[in-house]
Amino acid sequence: MDFLPVFLDIKDKPALVIGGGEVAARKVSLLLQAQADVTVISPDICPNLRTLSEDGAINYRQREYQDGDLDGCSLAYAATDNPEVNRRVSEAAKSRQLPVNVVDQPELCSFITPSIVDRSPVVVAVSTGGASPVLARLIRSRLESTIPAGYGRLADLAKRFRDRVKQRFSSPKDRQMFWENILRSGVAERVFSGHVEEADVAMEKALESTDPSKPMGEVYLVGGGPGDPDLITFRALRLMQQADVVVYDRLVAKPILEMTRRDAERIYVGKERDNHAMPQEEINQLLARLAKEGNRVVRLKGGDPFIFGRGGEEIDTLAEQGIPFQVVPAITAASGCAAYAGIPLTHRDYAQSVTFVTGHLKDGSMNLNWEQLAQPHQTVVFYMGLHGLPVISRELMARGVSAEMPVALIQQGTTEKQRVFTGTLANIQELVEREQPKPPTLIIVGEVVNLQEKLSWYKAPKGATYPGLV
Repeated sequence: MDFLPVFLDIKDKPALVIGGGEVAARKVSLLLQAQADVTVISPDICPNLRTLSEDGAINYRQREYQDGDLDGCSLAYAATDNPEVNRRVSEAAKSRQLPVNVVDQPELCSFITPSIVDRSPVVVAVSTGGASPVLARLIRSRLESTIPAGYGRLADLAKRFRDRVKQRFSSPKDRQMFWENILRSGVAERVFSGHVEEADVAMEKALESTDPSKPMGEVYLVGGGPGDPDLITFRALRLMQQADVVVYDRLVAKPILEMTRRDAERIYVGKERDNHAMPQEEINQLLARLAKEGNRVVRLKGGDPFIFGRGGEEIDTLAEQGIPFQVVPAITAASGCAAYAGIPLTHRDYAQSVTFVTGHLKDGSMNLNWEQLAQPHQTVVFYMGLHGLPVISRELMARGVSAEMPVALIQQGTTEKQRVFTGTLANIQELVEREQPKPPTLIIVGEVVNLQEKLSWYKAPKGATYPGLV
């Protein structure tokens, strides 16, 4: 972050605006909404500011700015059309450790004013760090349509009941869980529809009926998709942001992990070939234990949890122990990586079926049904098969698959680091030895790979896409 997002309490505190135009008037309006004691200094002021001055809403000094004007202020805005004056204001404010904003000159600012969605007491601020105020306003306009005005009333209800909830639940975790359940319940819907008295009654009943002595959490088995955070589902995001604990794998992309709640505990249980941070059985028991302690646990996996993600083993343990759980599917790596590489997994001219195969079995072997995988007119996708690629090529060719059969390797598909390599069964190992792709790399074998160059649409950074050896 270039700027630390904070909210300042400036109620009844002196704030100075240097400048008298419409831009200055907008800053004055924000300060008045925050109930600051506003003074404007300028040789002349626009009609809006003149009206505020005549009504006694602001203090107006009709003259040029002087450095001593900043004495005793809480913050200052410089909104003149004179660059030298703006620079003087900035330097004088910074020498006093005084927050200062110079309009449209972020290099002179110690703070910036975001675009604001006001649902008081709920306030949402959007900033681009001064890079593009227009973009910030566009984002704000989208948020305006998705945050009902009733959120302000909901915050008022929470404020009224805050002390009573604190008395009812001594544990911060229990309080947090109670509030998150309430704010997604019928109580909130009653507030949004304007039935505040009914919401208060429902809130009273919830306080009486909830037993803080019987905590039981829940486990959410969430697929994080192939890497691009834009590809996760709304449901996955909602559960990720309410979880108390996040148990995550090596294949979970960092931007997706960062979408979980910031104060959630994060536990890494990633597995690499022959290097498991935690054995699977221990992961299963860990999830059960965390839930029994009253936590809402997100088990976050790369791809889809039910496609080579061992999700079935984990929820089998949870079911045996009577622990509530949910499963949130995701775009699996085969679908996401193939799409971003421009390779359709099926095509009526090339492949009428697609098969997903794991590149190594539980015992580390590759004892696969090679006869089935060698059948024509299909696409075969190998997960975790990079290490066994020589075996894949040898076994398929031994069963009649052409040495010229196209092969694609997709490393870190759907992300900014995506690399696509194409070759054939005969020469793909040569490419691997030269380019040294690293896991996670998906392998696609089939005629559809011939379409990759023509249909490729996703552009990773320059130099990250590698044409084939064909």
